[in-house]
Amino acid sequence: MMLRRARYKTSWITAGVAMSFVAIILLGAIGESTASISGVVLDEAGEPVTGATVRIQATEISAMSSSDGTFTLIGLESGVEVTITGWKEYYYCVKEEHVVPPAEGIELVLRLYQTDDNPDFEWMLPFSDNPSMETCSHCMGDVATIWLDNSHAGAGTNARFFSMYNGTDTTGTLLIAPGYAQDFPGTAGVCATCHAPGAAIDTPYSTNMNELVGADVFGVHCDLCHKTADVYLNPATRLPYDNVPGVLSMDIRRPFPEDPDRINLFFGTFDDVNTPEEDTKLTLISESQFCAPCHQFSFWGTPIYQSFREWQESSYADEGITCQMCHMPAPSVIDGKIMTNVAPGFGGVERDPMMIHAHTQPGAANVELLQDTVEMTLDLAAEEDGSLIAMIAITNTKAGHHVPTDYPGRQMILVVSAIDEERNELALIEGPVLPDWCGEQAGLPGVAYAKVLRDVETGKSPVVNYWKQTLIESDNRIAAFETDQSTYRFQSADGMITVRAVILFRRLFQELAEAKDWNMPDILMEEAKVTIVLGAAS
Repeated sequence: MMLRRARYKTSWITAGVAMSFVAIILLGAIGESTASISGVVLDEAGEPVTGATVRIQATEISAMSSSDGTFTLIGLESGVEVTITGWKEYYYCVKEEHVVPPAEGIELVLRLYQTDDNPDFEWMLPFSDNPSMETCSHCMGDVATIWLDNSHAGAGTNARFFSMYNGTDTTGTLLIAPGYAQDFPGTAGVCATCHAPGAAIDTPYSTNMNELVGADVFGVHCDLCHKTADVYLNPATRLPYDNVPGVLSMDIRRPFPEDPDRINLFFGTFDDVNTPEEDTKLTLISESQFCAPCHQFSFWGTPIYQSFREWQESSYADEGITCQMCHMPAPSVIDGKIMTNVAPGFGGVERDPMMIHAHTQPGAANVELLQDTVEMTLDLAAEEDGSLIAMIAITNTKAGHHVPTDYPGRQMILVVSAIDEERNELALIEGPVLPDWCGEQAGLPGVAYAKVLRDVETGKSPVVNYWKQTLIESDNRIAAFETDQSTYRFQSADGMITVRAVILFRRLFQELAEAKDWNMPDILMEEAKVTIVLGAAS
């Protein structure tokens, strides 16, 4: 088992390191893996800790402490030095280095991490131009660099967001409705609770997104997520409570740097990390519930951001397929190299790369993700009167929520066309056509999938100013694993006819996008093309 595991790891790393691993494997094969290490896990009061995970660091060799706190790790190689780690929920990790099996009497003392929060704590910057300043990138440079390219890192600077927040174009110079600041002048709103939660934690209703400083300029930054100990969900619905968006539904534990017992606190996915005074594993950080506070919220009673509920009601939730599996996939890759160490040179250890989840967090702007979201089939049939029937089915095969989801300006647009040998388009006799708000595609055969809002005050539709009172006028988005079918009858023609269907993803209704200068081209999600011979030529 150990030999197979090591071979798997070497397939992900450079040739030089791979040779080192091979050497270790061969040396290990000469000896016998029959040694053991035993000991006890205690708390600070000297009482036994039951159910703690004790591990040979960065391996799958582990044991659970029993009711008296004792543990035994077996199958170890005699004489080969290892590091022993211990962890249990609500405790910092602990480690014992330079343990040489066989060994017994090892004592691991677990220390509870803080239960309170320090409002005077200053968030750590992800990056800084000052090389002497301690930042997240100082130790975890590659991880932070990968994270810097995702939308969470830009939540505090996103020009499209600010065009809606301030009511301008994306340059910030032209006043163009809609805009929160235009509708509610002199107020800040609750936007920061999700877009800059570190800034809004103490002043959720008065944090102006135009006045962010420090780490909060990065929006949803590293220190905020890795100091979130829990999220508040209604046990009856398993959803966030009403009217508590973003950080209002988060249990944040900012540490006390002047207190040696609470100097720092970082939650992560490893139960064997290297800084016992600061690090611990949080099971929640790998679960979809961690994402719920910012991806499940209603405005004025109208459900707007609902991707968590959509996931919860899908079979993805039943099967344990979490948000992180798609939006933080392993392995992590930077500059074409697969990451095997999150903090090389700063206490990090070599790990199975499939345990290092990428901080890419791809979403609505990611072409690869969108093109792997739905599948489309196109079938043709000739009718007795010579007309052509095109039958199209679109299935949401890879999204654990509706497509499109969350922001109500998003659309998925199916466009269908039938062209003869002379490049003339056949007229549509029967079938759906695209609505006026599809811009240049309006009136063409097809279906536009979107949650369409109507402004209660003005009656205008579609709108995206959900900070005012809006109602859902229509919602035909496709849920996880569901299929939508549409049928089109085109006029008769002789010869070779080609039917083409494309699915486009659009970030905002075209007229508004052009006014706001959202320079975001449509993304081609799927394309199908089928040719049939009709009439005398057949």
